[in-house]
Amino acid sequence: MFGIGLAELGVIAVIAVLVVGPERLPDLARQAGRLLREVRRIATAARDDLRSELGPEYADLELTDLDPRTIVRKHIVEAMNEDDDSPAPSWRQRPKLMPVS
Repeated sequence: MFGIGLAELGVIAVIAVLVVGPERLPDLARQAGRLLREVRRIATAARDDLRSELGPEYADLELTDLDPRTIVRKHIVEAMNEDDDSPAPSWRQRPKLMPVS
């Protein structure tokens, strides 16, 4: 989860109890939960709107497909697979050895 381990979460919880106080901490956690639900709802609505605007050919579109790193990685893998299928260029072929008489 975001590269945060159990020890880091414990430290954050202790600091939150000290800064906010134990009586206000449950209300703060409830507000954080509501905010997270709202952000998820907005992201889902944006994805669904994008899918409906693009049409049925993009019905399986995921927002991670729009990440530039994913796009570049996909094209590099496709190019490498195409290179594996093609015959090796002549300069990459091993030279034929002449028999020694």
